[in-house]
Amino acid sequence: MVGQNVVTRDLVHRFYNNQMQINGGKNDKFAAFSDAGGLTMGYYDGSSMAMWKLAQDYVLADNFFMGAFGGSFLNHQYLVCACAPQYPNADKSVASGSISAIDTDANGNFKNLTLKATSPASVLTGTAQYQNDSTLTPKDSSGMYYAVNTMQPPYQPSGNAPAAADGTKLLADPAKASTLPEQTQDTIATLLDQRGVSWAWYAGAWKAVSANSSLIYNNTTPNFQAHHQPFNYYAAFNPLNHADYRASHLKDFDSQFLADAAAGKLPAVAFYKPQGNLNQHPGYANVADGDAHIASVIAQLQKSPQYKNMLIVVTYDENGGFYDHAPVPKADRWGPGTRIPAIIVSPFAKRGFVDHTQYDTASVLRFITHRFALPTLPGLKLRDDALIANGKPAMGDLSNALTFPAQ
Repeated sequence: MVGQNVVTRDLVHRFYNNQMQINGGKNDKFAAFSDAGGLTMGYYDGSSMAMWKLAQDYVLADNFFMGAFGGSFLNHQYLVCACAPQYPNADKSVASGSISAIDTDANGNFKNLTLKATSPASVLTGTAQYQNDSTLTPKDSSGMYYAVNTMQPPYQPSGNAPAAADGTKLLADPAKASTLPEQTQDTIATLLDQRGVSWAWYAGAWKAVSANSSLIYNNTTPNFQAHHQPFNYYAAFNPLNHADYRASHLKDFDSQFLADAAAGKLPAVAFYKPQGNLNQHPGYANVADGDAHIASVIAQLQKSPQYKNMLIVVTYDENGGFYDHAPVPKADRWGPGTRIPAIIVSPFAKRGFVDHTQYDTASVLRFITHRFALPTLPGLKLRDDALIANGKPAMGDLSNALTFPAQ
Protein backbone atom coordinates (compact mmCIF):
# COMPACT_ATOMS: atom_id res chain seq x y z
CA MET A 1 0.00 0.00 0.00
CA VAL A 2 1.26 3.48 -0.91
CA GLY A 3 0.67 6.64 1.13
CA GLN A 4 -1.54 9.26 -0.51
CA ASN A 5 1.05 12.00 -0.10
CA VAL A 6 3.84 9.96 -1.69
CA VAL A 7 4.93 10.76 -5.24
CA THR A 8 5.77 7.35 -6.66
CA ARG A 9 7.95 6.79 -9.70
CA ASP A 10 6.21 6.68 -13.10
CA LEU A 11 5.28 3.29 -14.55
CA VAL A 12 5.23 2.01 -18.12
CA HIS A 13 1.87 2.91 -19.68
CA ARG A 14 2.35 2.94 -23.44
CA PHE A 15 0.21 1.79 -26.34
CA TYR A 16 1.82 -1.50 -27.26
CA ASN A 17 3.08 -2.25 -23.75
CA ASN A 18 -0.44 -1.98 -22.34
CA GLN A 19 -1.69 -4.60 -24.79
CA MET A 20 1.16 -6.87 -23.80
CA GLN A 21 0.37 -6.31 -20.11
CA ILE A 22 -3.30 -7.18 -20.67
CA ASN A 23 -2.10 -10.31 -22.50
CA GLY A 24 -5.30 -11.23 -24.26
CA GLY A 25 -7.39 -10.70 -21.13
CA LYS A 26 -5.24 -12.56 -18.60
CA ASN A 27 -3.88 -9.31 -17.08
CA ASP A 28 -0.76 -11.18 -15.99
CA LYS A 29 2.10 -9.27 -17.63
CA PHE A 30 2.09 -5.91 -15.83
CA ALA A 31 5.31 -6.68 -14.00
CA ALA A 32 6.90 -8.39 -16.99
CA PHE A 33 6.44 -5.53 -19.44
CA SER A 34 7.39 -2.66 -17.17
CA ASP A 35 10.54 -1.47 -15.45
CA ALA A 36 8.96 -0.91 -12.05
CA GLY A 37 8.84 -4.46 -10.71
CA GLY A 38 6.32 -5.07 -7.94
CA LEU A 39 5.21 -1.43 -7.81
CA THR A 40 2.78 -2.30 -10.62
CA MET A 41 0.89 -4.29 -7.96
CA GLY A 42 0.77 -1.37 -5.52
CA TYR A 43 -2.43 0.34 -4.40
CA TYR A 44 -3.80 3.22 -2.37
CA ASP A 45 -6.27 2.97 0.50
CA GLY A 46 -8.87 5.42 -0.74
CA SER A 47 -11.28 5.17 2.18
CA SER A 48 -10.32 8.57 3.58
CA MET A 49 -10.32 10.38 0.24
CA ALA A 50 -12.85 13.06 -0.63
CA MET A 51 -13.54 11.38 -3.96
CA TRP A 52 -14.34 8.14 -2.13
CA LYS A 53 -17.12 9.97 -0.28
CA LEU A 54 -18.46 11.44 -3.52
CA ALA A 55 -18.48 7.96 -5.05
CA GLN A 56 -20.50 6.71 -2.08
CA ASP A 57 -22.98 9.57 -2.34
CA TYR A 58 -23.45 9.56 -6.11
CA VAL A 59 -22.52 7.02 -8.80
CA LEU A 60 -19.39 4.90 -9.02
CA ALA A 61 -19.02 3.41 -12.50
CA ASP A 62 -16.97 0.30 -11.79
CA ASN A 63 -16.86 -1.09 -15.34
CA PHE A 64 -15.32 1.95 -17.04
CA PHE A 65 -12.28 1.45 -19.30
CA MET A 66 -9.80 3.85 -20.82
CA GLY A 67 -10.78 4.38 -24.44
CA ALA A 68 -7.39 3.58 -25.93
CA PHE A 69 -4.48 1.38 -24.95
CA GLY A 70 -1.51 3.17 -23.44
CA GLY A 71 -1.06 6.58 -21.96
CA SER A 72 -2.22 10.13 -21.50
CA PHE A 73 -1.53 11.45 -24.99
CA LEU A 74 -3.67 8.96 -26.90
CA ASN A 75 -6.47 8.87 -24.34
CA HIS A 76 -6.84 12.64 -24.39
CA GLN A 77 -7.13 12.41 -28.14
CA TYR A 78 -9.67 9.62 -27.80
CA LEU A 79 -11.71 11.78 -25.43
CA VAL A 80 -12.31 14.40 -28.11
CA CYS A 81 -12.43 12.37 -31.35
CA ALA A 82 -12.65 8.64 -30.53
CA CYS A 83 -9.71 8.27 -32.86
CA ALA A 84 -5.93 8.11 -33.07
CA PRO A 85 -3.96 11.06 -34.54
CA GLN A 86 -2.59 10.58 -38.03
CA TYR A 87 0.94 11.13 -39.33
CA PRO A 88 0.80 10.87 -43.15
CA ASN A 89 3.97 9.73 -44.91
CA ALA A 90 5.82 9.32 -41.64
CA ASP A 91 8.38 7.08 -43.32
CA LYS A 92 9.50 10.02 -45.45
CA SER A 93 9.46 12.53 -42.61
CA VAL A 94 11.70 13.69 -39.77
CA ALA A 95 9.83 11.13 -37.64
CA SER A 96 10.85 8.13 -39.74
CA GLY A 97 12.92 6.79 -36.85
CA SER A 98 9.85 6.89 -34.59
CA ILE A 99 7.98 4.05 -36.29
CA SER A 100 7.64 1.22 -33.78
CA ALA A 101 8.86 -2.30 -34.59
CA ILE A 102 6.17 -4.88 -33.87
CA ASP A 103 5.43 -8.54 -34.50
CA THR A 104 2.04 -9.52 -35.93
CA ASP A 105 0.10 -12.74 -36.36
CA ALA A 106 -0.96 -14.35 -39.63
CA ASN A 107 -3.91 -11.96 -39.87
CA GLY A 108 -1.78 -8.88 -39.35
CA ASN A 109 -2.93 -8.31 -35.77
CA PHE A 110 -0.49 -7.04 -33.14
CA LYS A 111 1.26 -9.71 -31.08
CA ASN A 112 4.08 -7.89 -29.31
CA LEU A 113 6.80 -5.31 -29.65
CA THR A 114 9.78 -6.83 -31.43
CA LEU A 115 12.33 -7.81 -28.82
CA LYS A 116 16.04 -7.35 -29.23
CA ALA A 117 18.09 -10.52 -29.37
CA THR A 118 19.72 -9.36 -26.12
CA SER A 119 16.41 -8.94 -24.27
CA PRO A 120 16.41 -10.86 -20.96
CA ALA A 121 14.34 -14.03 -20.92
CA SER A 122 12.76 -13.05 -17.60
CA VAL A 123 11.96 -9.81 -15.81
CA LEU A 124 13.80 -11.31 -12.83
CA THR A 125 17.07 -10.75 -14.67
CA GLY A 126 16.28 -7.45 -16.39
CA THR A 127 13.66 -5.38 -18.15
CA ALA A 128 12.51 -6.18 -21.68
CA GLN A 129 14.51 -4.56 -24.50
CA TYR A 130 12.74 -3.64 -27.73
CA GLN A 131 14.03 -2.93 -31.21
CA ASN A 132 11.97 0.27 -31.34
CA ASP A 133 9.18 1.10 -28.90
CA SER A 134 8.40 4.59 -30.13
CA THR A 135 5.60 7.02 -30.89
CA LEU A 136 4.18 5.83 -34.23
CA THR A 137 2.52 2.69 -35.53
CA PRO A 138 3.73 1.00 -38.70
CA LYS A 139 1.54 1.95 -41.66
CA ASP A 140 -1.83 0.24 -41.96
CA SER A 141 -3.50 -1.17 -45.08
CA SER A 142 -4.38 2.35 -46.23
CA GLY A 143 -0.76 3.48 -45.89
CA MET A 144 -1.45 5.67 -42.83
CA TYR A 145 0.76 5.93 -39.74
CA TYR A 146 -0.77 6.83 -36.38
CA ALA A 147 0.62 8.56 -33.29
CA VAL A 148 -0.03 6.38 -30.26
CA ASN A 149 2.57 7.50 -27.73
CA THR A 150 3.40 11.02 -26.63
CA MET A 151 3.98 13.54 -29.39
CA GLN A 152 3.90 17.30 -28.97
CA PRO A 153 1.32 19.81 -30.26
CA PRO A 154 2.24 21.76 -33.41
CA TYR A 155 1.24 24.98 -31.62
CA GLN A 156 2.36 26.58 -28.39
CA PRO A 157 2.14 25.72 -25.58
CA SER A 158 4.10 22.67 -26.68
CA GLY A 159 6.86 20.56 -25.24
CA ASN A 160 8.87 21.57 -28.33
CA ALA A 161 10.07 25.16 -28.56
CA PRO A 162 9.49 27.26 -31.69
CA ALA A 163 11.96 27.02 -34.54
CA ALA A 164 14.66 29.67 -34.39
CA ALA A 165 13.26 31.33 -37.51
CA ASP A 166 9.69 31.46 -36.18
CA GLY A 167 9.20 35.13 -35.42
CA THR A 168 5.67 34.55 -34.09
CA LYS A 169 6.81 32.10 -31.40
CA LEU A 170 3.35 30.53 -31.67
CA LEU A 171 4.30 27.25 -33.34
CA ALA A 172 6.35 24.23 -32.32
CA ASP A 173 9.44 23.39 -34.34
CA PRO A 174 8.25 21.08 -37.16
CA ALA A 175 11.81 19.79 -37.58
CA LYS A 176 11.52 17.95 -34.26
CA ALA A 177 10.61 14.28 -34.64
CA SER A 178 8.17 14.53 -31.76
CA THR A 179 6.16 17.44 -33.21
CA LEU A 180 2.91 16.03 -34.58
CA PRO A 181 1.57 17.55 -37.81
CA GLU A 182 -1.70 19.43 -37.33
CA GLN A 183 -4.77 17.21 -37.33
CA THR A 184 -7.91 17.63 -39.44
CA GLN A 185 -10.20 14.79 -38.35
CA ASP A 186 -13.65 15.62 -36.97
CA THR A 187 -13.85 15.98 -33.21
CA ILE A 188 -16.77 16.44 -30.85
CA ALA A 189 -16.08 20.17 -31.26
CA THR A 190 -16.77 19.95 -34.98
CA LEU A 191 -20.20 18.44 -34.32
CA LEU A 192 -21.07 20.79 -31.46
CA ASP A 193 -20.19 23.78 -33.64
CA GLN A 194 -22.35 22.49 -36.47
CA ARG A 195 -25.29 22.16 -34.07
CA GLY A 196 -24.63 25.56 -32.49
CA VAL A 197 -23.96 24.10 -29.02
CA SER A 198 -21.59 26.12 -26.82
CA TRP A 199 -18.49 24.38 -25.50
CA ALA A 200 -15.02 25.04 -24.07
CA TRP A 201 -11.89 23.23 -22.90
CA TYR A 202 -10.53 24.70 -19.65
CA ALA A 203 -6.99 23.87 -18.58
CA GLY A 204 -5.16 24.56 -15.36
CA ALA A 205 -2.32 27.06 -15.89
CA TRP A 206 -3.25 27.54 -19.57
CA LYS A 207 -2.87 31.32 -19.40
CA ALA A 208 0.33 31.25 -17.36
CA VAL A 209 2.04 28.67 -19.56
CA SER A 210 0.93 30.35 -22.77
CA ALA A 211 2.73 33.46 -21.56
CA ASN A 212 5.79 31.62 -20.20
CA SER A 213 6.73 28.35 -21.89
CA SER A 214 9.45 27.69 -19.31
CA LEU A 215 6.69 26.45 -17.00
CA ILE A 216 6.17 23.36 -19.19
CA TYR A 217 7.64 20.12 -17.76
CA ASN A 218 9.71 22.00 -15.20
CA ASN A 219 8.97 19.55 -12.36
CA THR A 220 7.73 22.38 -10.21
CA THR A 221 4.28 23.93 -9.97
CA PRO A 222 2.37 23.83 -12.27
CA ASN A 223 4.37 21.26 -14.31
CA PHE A 224 1.99 21.77 -17.23
CA GLN A 225 1.57 18.80 -19.58
CA ALA A 226 1.25 20.08 -23.16
CA HIS A 227 0.29 16.66 -24.54
CA HIS A 228 -2.80 16.66 -22.28
CA GLN A 229 -4.36 19.43 -24.41
CA PRO A 230 -5.93 17.53 -27.34
CA PHE A 231 -7.58 20.39 -29.23
CA ASN A 232 -4.20 22.14 -29.49
CA TYR A 233 -3.25 19.55 -32.13
CA TYR A 234 -6.03 20.49 -34.56
CA ALA A 235 -5.85 22.86 -37.53
CA ALA A 236 -9.08 24.56 -36.42
CA PHE A 237 -7.11 25.93 -33.43
CA ASN A 238 -4.08 27.21 -35.36
CA PRO A 239 -3.11 30.40 -33.48
CA LEU A 240 -2.05 32.13 -36.69
CA ASN A 241 -5.14 31.39 -38.78
CA HIS A 242 -7.88 30.93 -36.19
CA ALA A 243 -6.87 33.04 -33.19
CA ASP A 244 -10.41 34.18 -32.36
CA TYR A 245 -11.92 30.70 -32.55
CA ARG A 246 -9.06 29.36 -30.45
CA ALA A 247 -9.52 32.01 -27.76
CA SER A 248 -13.26 31.42 -27.58
CA HIS A 249 -12.88 27.70 -26.86
CA LEU A 250 -9.46 27.05 -25.24
CA LYS A 251 -9.66 28.73 -21.85
CA ASP A 252 -7.84 29.09 -18.56
CA PHE A 253 -9.12 27.32 -15.46
CA ASP A 254 -7.60 29.67 -12.94
CA SER A 255 -9.03 32.90 -14.30
CA GLN A 256 -12.23 31.66 -15.96
CA PHE A 257 -13.70 28.28 -15.06
CA LEU A 258 -14.86 28.86 -11.50
CA ALA A 259 -15.88 32.43 -12.29
CA ASP A 260 -17.99 31.18 -15.20
CA ALA A 261 -19.53 28.53 -12.95
CA ALA A 262 -20.35 31.02 -10.19
CA ALA A 263 -21.92 33.38 -12.70
CA GLY A 264 -23.92 30.63 -14.39
CA LYS A 265 -22.02 31.17 -17.63
CA LEU A 266 -20.42 27.79 -18.27
CA PRO A 267 -21.00 26.56 -21.83
CA ALA A 268 -23.33 23.63 -22.47
CA VAL A 269 -20.30 21.30 -22.70
CA ALA A 270 -17.19 21.99 -20.62
CA PHE A 271 -14.02 19.93 -20.29
CA TYR A 272 -11.54 20.59 -17.48
CA LYS A 273 -7.97 19.30 -17.26
CA PRO A 274 -6.06 20.09 -14.04
CA GLN A 275 -2.47 21.30 -14.19
CA GLY A 276 0.26 18.71 -13.71
CA ASN A 277 0.83 18.91 -9.98
CA LEU A 278 -2.91 18.35 -9.38
CA ASN A 279 -3.59 15.50 -11.83
CA GLN A 280 -2.43 12.59 -9.62
CA HIS A 281 0.00 11.28 -12.25
CA PRO A 282 2.76 9.00 -10.93
CA GLY A 283 6.21 10.49 -11.24
CA TYR A 284 5.36 14.11 -10.54
CA ALA A 285 2.13 14.38 -8.52
CA ASN A 286 0.66 12.75 -5.44
CA VAL A 287 -2.87 11.46 -4.96
CA ALA A 288 -3.89 13.63 -2.01
CA ASP A 289 -3.48 17.02 -3.70
CA GLY A 290 -5.51 16.02 -6.75
CA ASP A 291 -8.19 14.45 -4.57
CA ALA A 292 -8.65 17.63 -2.56
CA HIS A 293 -8.60 19.78 -5.69
CA ILE A 294 -11.28 17.90 -7.63
CA ALA A 295 -13.51 17.66 -4.56
CA SER A 296 -13.19 21.44 -4.15
CA VAL A 297 -14.05 22.04 -7.81
CA ILE A 298 -17.14 19.84 -7.53
CA ALA A 299 -18.24 21.64 -4.35
CA GLN A 300 -18.03 24.96 -6.18
CA LEU A 301 -19.88 23.58 -9.21
CA GLN A 302 -22.65 22.46 -6.88
CA LYS A 303 -23.10 26.09 -5.83
CA SER A 304 -23.48 27.22 -9.42
CA PRO A 305 -26.93 28.31 -10.61
CA GLN A 306 -26.38 25.84 -13.45
CA TYR A 307 -25.93 22.83 -11.17
CA LYS A 308 -29.64 21.94 -11.25
CA ASN A 309 -29.11 20.89 -14.90
CA MET A 310 -25.53 19.66 -14.62
CA LEU A 311 -23.82 16.31 -15.17
CA ILE A 312 -20.25 16.02 -13.85
CA VAL A 313 -18.09 13.08 -14.95
CA VAL A 314 -14.80 12.61 -13.11
CA THR A 315 -12.47 10.10 -14.67
CA TYR A 316 -8.84 9.47 -15.57
CA ASP A 317 -6.97 9.51 -18.85
CA GLU A 318 -5.32 6.11 -18.25
CA ASN A 319 -4.43 3.46 -15.69
CA GLY A 320 -0.95 4.75 -14.94
CA GLY A 321 0.72 1.39 -15.58
CA PHE A 322 -0.81 -0.28 -12.54
CA TYR A 323 -2.25 -3.80 -12.62
CA ASP A 324 -6.03 -4.20 -12.59
CA HIS A 325 -7.83 -7.53 -12.45
CA ALA A 326 -10.98 -6.57 -14.40
CA PRO A 327 -11.15 -8.32 -17.80
CA VAL A 328 -10.78 -5.84 -20.66
CA PRO A 329 -13.41 -6.32 -23.39
CA LYS A 330 -11.90 -7.03 -26.79
CA ALA A 331 -12.81 -4.49 -29.46
CA ASP A 332 -10.80 -2.62 -32.11
CA ARG A 333 -7.13 -1.84 -32.70
CA TRP A 334 -7.19 1.22 -30.43
CA GLY A 335 -8.76 -0.28 -27.32
CA PRO A 336 -10.34 -0.24 -24.87
CA GLY A 337 -7.48 -0.42 -22.42
CA THR A 338 -7.30 -1.15 -18.71
CA ARG A 339 -10.14 -0.22 -16.33
CA ILE A 340 -10.05 3.24 -14.73
CA PRO A 341 -12.07 4.99 -12.01
CA ALA A 342 -15.12 7.06 -12.91
CA ILE A 343 -17.55 8.98 -10.71
CA ILE A 344 -20.76 10.63 -11.91
CA VAL A 345 -22.14 13.56 -9.90
CA SER A 346 -25.43 15.20 -10.79
CA PRO A 347 -28.85 16.10 -9.41
CA PHE A 348 -29.99 13.34 -11.78
CA ALA A 349 -27.47 10.75 -10.58
CA LYS A 350 -28.78 7.65 -8.86
CA ARG A 351 -27.70 8.23 -5.27
CA GLY A 352 -25.36 5.73 -3.64
CA PHE A 353 -25.33 3.62 -6.80
CA VAL A 354 -22.66 1.37 -8.29
CA ASP A 355 -23.17 1.28 -12.06
CA HIS A 356 -21.89 -1.93 -13.66
CA THR A 357 -22.65 -0.76 -17.21
CA GLN A 358 -19.74 -1.20 -19.63
CA TYR A 359 -18.32 2.25 -20.39
CA ASP A 360 -15.13 3.70 -21.83
CA THR A 361 -13.61 7.18 -22.16
CA ALA A 362 -15.73 7.92 -25.22
CA SER A 363 -18.92 7.20 -23.25
CA VAL A 364 -18.61 10.89 -22.41
CA LEU A 365 -18.85 11.58 -26.15
CA ARG A 366 -21.77 9.18 -26.41
CA PHE A 367 -23.64 11.11 -23.74
CA ILE A 368 -22.93 14.43 -25.46
CA THR A 369 -24.00 12.94 -28.78
CA HIS A 370 -27.24 11.67 -27.24
CA ARG A 371 -27.99 14.84 -25.31
CA PHE A 372 -27.56 17.19 -28.27
CA ALA A 373 -28.69 14.84 -31.06
CA LEU A 374 -25.33 14.99 -32.82
CA PRO A 375 -24.10 12.79 -35.67
CA THR A 376 -22.07 9.82 -34.47
CA LEU A 377 -18.30 10.11 -34.71
CA PRO A 378 -16.86 7.25 -36.82
CA GLY A 379 -14.72 5.99 -33.94
CA LEU A 380 -17.78 5.44 -31.75
CA LYS A 381 -19.37 3.19 -34.36
CA LEU A 382 -16.07 1.39 -34.95
CA ARG A 383 -15.77 0.60 -31.24
CA ASP A 384 -19.32 -0.63 -30.79
CA ASP A 385 -19.30 -2.71 -33.97
CA ALA A 386 -16.06 -4.36 -32.85
CA LEU A 387 -17.39 -5.07 -29.36
CA ILE A 388 -20.53 -6.68 -30.73
CA ALA A 389 -18.50 -8.72 -33.23
CA ASN A 390 -16.52 -10.06 -30.26
CA GLY A 391 -19.63 -10.97 -28.28
CA LYS A 392 -19.64 -7.95 -25.98
CA PRO A 393 -22.26 -5.23 -25.53
CA ALA A 394 -21.79 -1.80 -27.06
CA MET A 395 -20.43 0.88 -24.75
CA GLY A 396 -23.01 2.72 -22.66
CA ASP A 397 -23.66 6.46 -22.84
CA LEU A 398 -23.92 7.04 -19.04
CA SER A 399 -27.74 7.03 -19.13
CA ASN A 400 -27.91 4.04 -16.76
CA ALA A 401 -26.30 6.17 -14.06
CA LEU A 402 -29.12 8.71 -14.18
CA THR A 403 -32.77 8.97 -13.28
CA PHE A 404 -35.16 11.73 -14.24
CA PRO A 405 -38.35 12.91 -12.53
CA ALA A 406 -41.63 11.94 -14.15
CA GLN A 407 -42.99 14.64 -16.48
